Amino acid sequence: MPYADLSQARLYYAVDGPADAPALLMSNSLGTSGDMWARQVPALSRHFRVVRYDTRGHGLSSVPEGEYTFEQLARDAVELLDHLGIERAHCCGLSMGGPTMMQLALDYPSRVGKLVLCNTAARIGSAEAWSARISAVTQNTLSAMAPALVERWLTEDYRKAEPGLTQVLADMLRRTPQAGYIANVAALRDHDLRPRIAAIKAPTLVIGGTHDVAATPQQGREMAESIPGGRYAELNVSHISNWEAPEAFTRLVLDFLLA
Repeated sequence: MPYADLSQARLYYAVDGPADAPALLMSNSLGTSGDMWARQVPALSRHFRVVRYDTRGHGLSSVPEGEYTFEQLARDAVELLDHLGIERAHCCGLSMGGPTMMQLALDYPSRVGKLVLCNTAARIGSAEAWSARISAVTQNTLSAMAPALVERWLTEDYRKAEPGLTQVLADMLRRTPQAGYIANVAALRDHDLRPRIAAIKAPTLVIGGTHDVAATPQQGREMAESIPGGRYAELNVSHISNWEAPEAFTRLVLDFLLA
């Protein structure tokens, strides 16, 4: 299995597409893994060297002790690019992956080509809400809470039409190490990039979901307006837009990256 031993974590990763194609780095949402991008890989890998990885504390990656920060998560991503010999990559992150890629674009601007921020915000939720999430997961277990959490990820119509694919996401969440989940929630609790995002230089596309209550369309529009030259697009979905509308999502990303 492909692992990268970094300065603070061991990341599991997968690479698809031609070795000489432009690189596209994809960062997963809270409680999923690099597998969440599987429905995009066939199309994206025809044009890009697609690099997916499990964020520390998720999937097959290690679970370093202590609470995490987005500075650490961005450094993990840069060290993964170093491990793969990639000097510059387009970057795409959904939900928690969004602040990771924003932090990367701010701290390591020369490493980022174009930036795609999906169902995310410069400040997701409140410190109080994330602290309550940590308490709830500690008390009730992530496995037990998975079905209710996934209800926030997908619209009711989609869950009824695609119960099997909904279950795949619930199972992905159940397999997330609880300690890793809590450590990443701490990063979300403490982060607020609103004062800094205007400094992002990378051409940026923000994708929102009409029915997303975790990272609202209004937050997405505000973020796109705050980033110089930022663009905004919206899909008629909830939080995990690439899963609920895979073809439309992939087309938005391809049209932006190939322009």
